[in-house]
Amino acid sequence: MISQVFILTSKGDHLIFKDFRGEAGVDAINAFYESVTALSGDQPPVVMTHKDMHFIHVRQGGLYWVASTKTSASPFTIIEFLNRLTALTKDYCGTLCEKSVRANFALIYELLDEMVDYGYIQTTSTDILKNFIQTEAESSKPFSLFDLSNVGLFGADTQQSKVAPSAAATRPIMANRGEQGGKNEIFVDVIERLAMVIGSNGIIMKADIEGEIRVKCYLPNCSEMRIGLNEGLSIGKSQLRGYGSAVRVDECSFHQAVKLDEFDTYRIIKVCPSQGEQVIMQYQVCDDLPCPPPFRLFTSVERDSGNRLLLYLKLRCDLPPKSAAINVSISVPVPKGAISLSQELSSPDQRAELQPKNKAVLWEIPRFPGGSQLLALFKMEVPGLSSASLLEVGPVGMCFELPKHTCTGLQIRFLRLTPTQPGSSQRWVRYVTHSDSYTIRV
Repeated sequence: MISQVFILTSKGDHLIFKDFRGEAGVDAINAFYESVTALSGDQPPVVMTHKDMHFIHVRQGGLYWVASTKTSASPFTIIEFLNRLTALTKDYCGTLCEKSVRANFALIYELLDEMVDYGYIQTTSTDILKNFIQTEAESSKPFSLFDLSNVGLFGADTQQSKVAPSAAATRPIMANRGEQGGKNEIFVDVIERLAMVIGSNGIIMKADIEGEIRVKCYLPNCSEMRIGLNEGLSIGKSQLRGYGSAVRVDECSFHQAVKLDEFDTYRIIKVCPSQGEQVIMQYQVCDDLPCPPPFRLFTSVERDSGNRLLLYLKLRCDLPPKSAAINVSISVPVPKGAISLSQELSSPDQRAELQPKNKAVLWEIPRFPGGSQLLALFKMEVPGLSSASLLEVGPVGMCFELPKHTCTGLQIRFLRLTPTQPGSSQRWVRYVTHSDSYTIRV
């Protein structure tokens, strides 16, 4: 039983406040925010108690999504409700951010009215709610075909490429009246997150991959969608199918709506997609990397005659030559006494800065073509530099995004819709790999 639902910014400003039972006042917002900010660490506990009020929250889109209750309700149920609320907000508003919530507060209040009645959850189904929601979404950013400044999901590198624009999959699922933006489209995204630890000798010490197939549907009606995966896909280390470079995952799980009657034989999954976004398959690979690491780093740490710390970095991208990594950032911990930084970078589009608060040098590369390498030399003034100070350098952490690339090699062979959609329906497939934790020891 839920007493209140409210949405807060990271600064504590409340955007949405809905009181279902009148058991507590607006003071509950301040009580929660004081509790969550008084704790040390970046990840406060999901469930907190203040006097006789229990607060359960998730954080998505840079916002706190909070539910309060005075009863001994199941926290897992409320967490699932909050996750569904964020997913529905993203479906109906297009994006999940403070600006979008502020622009669509009336729509979110209408969603809460239909989802919860006197504290009791009624439904979180997109298909059911779309019959009752009348408020139109306000786009936080107008869609422009030529605006490629923020290449996100289903984005493009060039305007000439036949791909979906970056904002195509971030529009609301229900088009506004009088607009012609309600295209019959379906987006399928294969997303992988790579966690890796590479030793100072270049040997891979840990390599884990977590992946998912995510579908966002704008089709008004679709009875069935068939997705064909690699025919040589193997589940588990002991189930290799055929010879050669087979694609293997250790474990996988499916959405409850997925039909698997053709999966074992033909590696085809079938689902009846509802409008909105849903994850239809999740998989993982543990302690193994089917392909070479995307990056190799060679470092040298020295002390010059002027008692300055010299840090040489050579970063090599081992992706195929036609591929490229974007939004690459390299964080190198340095001695805590470093006070100034001079740099020599191999191209003008790169930038680097010393972050005294984090005790690290941050090197940023907007685009890194495969098969190339970049060099950087950093000179730092460190008062009282000693041999022991050189040991404070590292380990190096990397963040990056690899468009059109999956480390497991998982591919979608075909995407078929039944029945055939009338008019011009478009199907988009994209592959992307993100760094979850990519660490290189020096």
